[in-house]
Amino acid sequence: MTIYQNYKNRLFVGAATSVFALCLSGAGASQVNAQSAQPNVLPPVSVDAPQQRVRPSRTVRTRSASQRATRVAPRQVNEQPAPTAPVSTVGSTRTIGVPAPAYAGGQIATGGTLGLLGSQSTMNTPFSTVNYTAKLLEDQQARTIADTLINDASIRTTTQANGFSDEYTIRGYTVSSSDVGLNGLYGLVSSNRVPAEIVERLEVLKGPGALINGIAPSGSVGGSINITTKRAGEVPFARLTPFFQSAGNYGVHLETSQRYGANKEWGVRFNGVGRNGEASIDGGNWRTGLGALGLDYRGERLRWTLDAISQNDDTKNFRPQININTGVLAIPAPPDARSTWFPGTQLKQRDNTITSALEYDLTDSLTAYAGIGYRDGLNEQTFPDSRVSGFPSGALANGNFQATNAYYDSYTKTASGNVGLRSKFETGFIGHSVNIAYSAYNQESGSAYLANPVALSVPSNIYNPAALPTVVGTRQSPTKSSEVTFQSVAIADTMSFLNDRVLFTIGARHQMVKQDSFVASGAISGTYDAASTSPLAALVVKPLQNVSLYANYAEGLSQGMVVPAPFANQGDVLAPYKSKQQEAGVKVDWGTITTGLAFFQITRPSVVTTASNFRLYDGEQRNRGVELSAYGLIAPGLRGMASVMYLRPELTNPAAASQRGNDASGIPRTTVSASLDYDLPWMQGAAVTGRVIYSGESYLTNDNLPYQRFSDWTRLDLGARYTTTALTGKPVTFRANIENVTGENYWITSGGFQTVGSPRTYIVSAAFDF
Repeated sequence: MTIYQNYKNRLFVGAATSVFALCLSGAGASQVNAQSAQPNVLPPVSVDAPQQRVRPSRTVRTRSASQRATRVAPRQVNEQPAPTAPVSTVGSTRTIGVPAPAYAGGQIATGGTLGLLGSQSTMNTPFSTVNYTAKLLEDQQARTIADTLINDASIRTTTQANGFSDEYTIRGYTVSSSDVGLNGLYGLVSSNRVPAEIVERLEVLKGPGALINGIAPSGSVGGSINITTKRAGEVPFARLTPFFQSAGNYGVHLETSQRYGANKEWGVRFNGVGRNGEASIDGGNWRTGLGALGLDYRGERLRWTLDAISQNDDTKNFRPQININTGVLAIPAPPDARSTWFPGTQLKQRDNTITSALEYDLTDSLTAYAGIGYRDGLNEQTFPDSRVSGFPSGALANGNFQATNAYYDSYTKTASGNVGLRSKFETGFIGHSVNIAYSAYNQESGSAYLANPVALSVPSNIYNPAALPTVVGTRQSPTKSSEVTFQSVAIADTMSFLNDRVLFTIGARHQMVKQDSFVASGAISGTYDAASTSPLAALVVKPLQNVSLYANYAEGLSQGMVVPAPFANQGDVLAPYKSKQQEAGVKVDWGTITTGLAFFQITRPSVVTTASNFRLYDGEQRNRGVELSAYGLIAPGLRGMASVMYLRPELTNPAAASQRGNDASGIPRTTVSASLDYDLPWMQGAAVTGRVIYSGESYLTNDNLPYQRFSDWTRLDLGARYTTTALTGKPVTFRANIENVTGENYWITSGGFQTVGSPRTYIVSAAFDF
């Protein structure tokens, strides 16, 4: 009996360089002259505009509505601004409400949520962040969040369209799909693929974020990804969007938004998606059913939200990964991107989530908040492998490999929550924004694995794959294999000086980690119990109102291990290990374009075995890099984004001394992402788009052998859209996108497995408002 039969009656709980040159030239004299010509107007730098100091007897610094509107207005030059609301969340003790407005061009927001630090404008944030808007996801016709995250050069996917999951690297370190947050809480979105249709803001923090977000479930340290879900805006709408993706995947997306009540305090937002048919793999099938309901209440002091999400995916012949044999004398050429070298794979995924958050303003400067969520996740999949005992491991230079098959089924039950206080006050000439929080995370996991014997493995080839053999044996229901609990207490204080021209943040989070492992009978086979404290120090200095210099020291936490046999320290519980980041950078808001430059270093421990046979976290990888970015409105009707990252992923203390100073495997040194979006002046409502994504060379292994080097690759995407009211009297938007226009086949690399980039893909849709 399958896990889906066991759980079918369970109720859903609770119901590049050219663009830089263009950007900088466009942001040059015209914007600087405009600013100098209006010396009494604050340049459009930050939603958190400087404030007049209040009298010592008062503890709350406020601005009138007219002052706020006057100062924010220059920033809201995008064609389609965010919905208005009584209160903006940015720069206040509130995080529930209308998010930060879109920046010029409408593709990236002026700020976002930052975990323990609350809602922050980009120019006041002492980190490198990016906050993508729902408008960008719609115009690029993203199916999952992975389709949008690659707009940033610091982010790459290590799996591709219709793979078994979406996995990422940020600044060269792996970020698991299970480490994506939902409204600030871990563990509540699908651990395979996160649908784009639920996203209002897609927020990325680059670098370790243990203080800000707590320990990530899978220990990701390269960065943090958070989804802010959609809420009903002030203007009601209903929209039906039929769509098609090559080679034969059809579907429809229904979205509605409405507010109710005398003061429009109640909001309802619904998104429903259905798709079915062959997608990016010949002979495959991708079927999806998604329902997402978002409710919210906006009172004078009380704000509340609830999200209920149900997601069902069924993918036949999903895009696999393979490991290339480490002894090859040449990297095999990538096979056709529309083929699968494991014919017969299947992945079924079921995820049900319910989550709620509440904020209450105890005073004008003190807000209490709490959030809680629960997710029930089930996976059932065939689990092919190219590592078969007695045969060469992985694919050889000629593409040959030995294939075996297995069933791997799993479930997770996750509860996540937080509670805390946010306060703003002053001590003398120093302003304070203080947050005190407690968070908890609990996940029960179970699995069942049934593999074919070696005798039933089959010879295959990546260019001419053999069908997977049928798994022999009775499929078993998953049994509990582990239960992990994270708890933490944290405090942070952002101190402001000189009329908010200097912002200094300090904080610490004490993290407790407990994990029990279980055998099939239900007996505990091992226990892990440890704790660690992560500090944060960060500084923002604004020598000019539109310039932010920043620096930070941040740490990331990853769960340690219980040392297994036969090491000399068998049974030792190793404390959660820390990754450390030092970063410095500058952000400049030129009025309609923001540019950024960041220098960073992240060191992460790795496991080594000492000469005395002790297993310890004494190894180290150090990623040093520089990032350059620009985004905004280059000229009237011309929007752009561009970023470049140069990275040195160095093994500073590897397990093998011969690898010291080498690059970590699978990580390119240079990555570039750039895009343009242009309104055609001779055709009202029409626009064309283009995007270029580049990744440099990388190595198969840490030995960095010159004949085991993956080639660099470039992907070109093109698109067009047209909006008209002539057909129905209401807006109808037609969109057409082509991804990988040139049809290039290329290897996507990671630290141990490889896959092939997505093929040329056509996507068309028509969004009808009614």
